[in-house]
Amino acid sequence: MLSSKLAPDMRAILEGLAAMGAPPMESLPVAEARRAAHGLSQLAGAPEPVANIENRKITGRGGEIPVRIYTPEGSVPFPGVVYFHGGGWVICDLETHDNVCRAIARRAGAVVVAVDYRLAPEHKFPAALDDCLDVTRWVAANATSLRIDSRRLVVAGDSAGGNMATVIATKARDAGSPAIALQVLVYPAINVSAADTSSHQEFAEDHFLTRSVMDWFVSQYFAKETDKMNPDASPKFTKDLRGVSPALVITAECDPLRDEGEDYAKRLQESGVPVTLTRYDGMIHPFLNLLGASPTAQKAVDQIAAAIRGLAR
Repeated sequence: MLSSKLAPDMRAILEGLAAMGAPPMESLPVAEARRAAHGLSQLAGAPEPVANIENRKITGRGGEIPVRIYTPEGSVPFPGVVYFHGGGWVICDLETHDNVCRAIARRAGAVVVAVDYRLAPEHKFPAALDDCLDVTRWVAANATSLRIDSRRLVVAGDSAGGNMATVIATKARDAGSPAIALQVLVYPAINVSAADTSSHQEFAEDHFLTRSVMDWFVSQYFAKETDKMNPDASPKFTKDLRGVSPALVITAECDPLRDEGEDYAKRLQESGVPVTLTRYDGMIHPFLNLLGASPTAQKAVDQIAAAIRGLAR
């Protein structure tokens, strides 16, 4: 049953998906689920122009990692954003998040490096995280050639990507490098070991990201039950958050991950970390990808871009 809290555009999208009668994602073979994830592209809107897009491969601990580099118009050096797409570590890729990355690059005037990290179940935890960390370090080390201002380096991601962005921000603090100026966490997965928040209960079914889909993602990515409580998998279990980079945390009201993202933002604030927390009312997971169908998605990208533009030079 759909929530009365849903915005009209989100309700229309969910009703349209239900009318199509597609089988639940978790019932599909992984290859089919990945193809199905591209179905939302028709709601992504027109691709925003940027000055240059380059596909490259960099060498990581697990082999070659494909990346896509979006360079905007404007004067150099630019802020740099390393972007980790969502998809439960199982689905989605550079194409599913192309419009989001284009929009951030153009509106923020930032070089965006999108990471095509290894997916589960072929590659278990922490393969995806390792790839994202390796690319972040590569971007920092090659900031000059990428025309990036190393003082304005951002890690960003949605859902599973938001999970990895916050882990990488913590690892960067612990290692003393690279210097992360901002972490942008869009409806991040913060605790994969349990679904015990009020939002998990309220939106367990019918609102795109269901509990059964989330359970399927987790079962694909983690080889051991104990891995789910590793702070590198569930940032909820990170004991000390003092000194991590400032954060922009965006949540969606009608999303099972809402409460864990907001609870994490409050923990960051209590640890003395500057945080901007915004809940977008009536929205679902993954509204940021729906730029062609939702004015609120446009507003959220504008907020992300403004936060990046506002970083001190």
